[in-house]
Amino acid sequence: MGTGDERSWNDRSGHAARHVRSVVSADHGGPRGSVAMSTELLHRIQFGFTISFHFIFPPMSLGLGLLLIVFGVQAVRTDDPKWRQLAMFWTKIYGLIFSMGVATGLVQEFQFGTNWSEYSRYVGNIFGSLLAAEGIFAFMLEGGFLGLMLAGGRRLGNKLWLFATTMVVLGATFSATWIIMANSWMQTPQGYELRNEGRGTQAFMSSFREVVFTPSFGPRFWHTIVAAWMVGCSLVMSVAAYYLLRRRHEDLAKTMMRVALPLFTVLAVLQVTVFGANQATEVATHQPEKLAAIEGVYQTGDCVPMTIFGRTDPSTQTTQGLQIPCLLSILVGKSPSTTVQGLDDFPTDDWANASVVFQTYHLMINLGMAFVAIGGLGCLLWAWKRRLWTQRWLLWIMVGSIGLTQLATLSGWWTAELGRQPWIVWQLLRTEDAFSPNVTTAQVAASLAMFAVLYAIVFGVFLVLLNRLIQAGPPDPPTEEEVQALPDTWGAAFQHRSRVSDGSR
Repeated sequence: MGTGDERSWNDRSGHAARHVRSVVSADHGGPRGSVAMSTELLHRIQFGFTISFHFIFPPMSLGLGLLLIVFGVQAVRTDDPKWRQLAMFWTKIYGLIFSMGVATGLVQEFQFGTNWSEYSRYVGNIFGSLLAAEGIFAFMLEGGFLGLMLAGGRRLGNKLWLFATTMVVLGATFSATWIIMANSWMQTPQGYELRNEGRGTQAFMSSFREVVFTPSFGPRFWHTIVAAWMVGCSLVMSVAAYYLLRRRHEDLAKTMMRVALPLFTVLAVLQVTVFGANQATEVATHQPEKLAAIEGVYQTGDCVPMTIFGRTDPSTQTTQGLQIPCLLSILVGKSPSTTVQGLDDFPTDDWANASVVFQTYHLMINLGMAFVAIGGLGCLLWAWKRRLWTQRWLLWIMVGSIGLTQLATLSGWWTAELGRQPWIVWQLLRTEDAFSPNVTTAQVAASLAMFAVLYAIVFGVFLVLLNRLIQAGPPDPPTEEEVQALPDTWGAAFQHRSRVSDGSR
């Protein structure tokens, strides 16, 4: 399947779904009982909790990496010591965030075996290949230059430090790319074939190109990466606004705000009007039942309104709230007469929980609109006689913007994953057939409690360390003589190291 078939993508997926239902029933001996469902729910809660906690950190490191490159470019271009001062300050914070991301990410790798062994057995030949590629290519690039980036602030010239930082950021982005490829394959699987080679039915890769470049990969990649950049900008804005409110490091805070605020605003506008819209269009094309759930559309029809905020009522299969007539039909098909499929077009046992995903989706959408307003107002006040610096109410909102952008990225992630249910791999493998059958309910409950306590402690330590770095503020700027003495080419760096080693310096 997935190679050389001229039928539509949805036709092929539907055929696979019907085939897999019969195979899963044969492999597992029929439908699961209430005990299994209870265990499944705990598995899902544990994985959702741990991956949500992990997902706090990669967007921050990806976004902050972009700002570090901007600071580094400005340091090379202008030789102004304030840019190197800012780069050194934020590199320390980047190191803390990066270490948290790596530590919490390792847990997810193990859970595929401990909690989701049937999933690993069924699609491990495909999913495992993508995770292996991430480790071999992306981590090697990050690891090779991370030490130079973190320790090179007072040991490398501006150009060498910028090169090392760029390699780390590219490696982190490359790592995220493989993860997005893997998740996109779970949303819109293709490029595989089903075979039984003695361990039950398994999916095997038949086309590497189709596996990595699924229909949802492009829109999902840009939607996720731009969201991460926004998180990084909001982090810098938050600290800059805090310094302005406390009247500390005001010159550096204004410089940070001049970089982060316009970039944040542009990204917010593009996210709402381009990248978010493209992602929604892709969902409408390849996962119409997911679109129906997140938009609260129960009945198929044309001129379907889009709900700005409200709630769904599963008992009456209706959605109430503030609605814009025909807007959803226009967004899906560029015409008010476009027919939008409702949940009534699909079997009820294939429905996602519309009450939940409707709220997570609209939380993300409304926060996106709020970011456009915050960024636009901030830029307007900055351009208008620099009044931004005296608007304490807006500065306080900017201090909290890091929490809001994190909530927006998490709600978007929850929408994507919860909206895929009841499938763990869309129309190929159901979640109820993917967890580890030999792990008991008590064991999952115990491990979930352990993670809750452990992560509370870890997050508390992270906040303490982050606050300590912010309160310490940027380091003193290096003198011109110190910067000029630093090696700024690879040859000079090795010569510098040799002189240090033989004691001549």
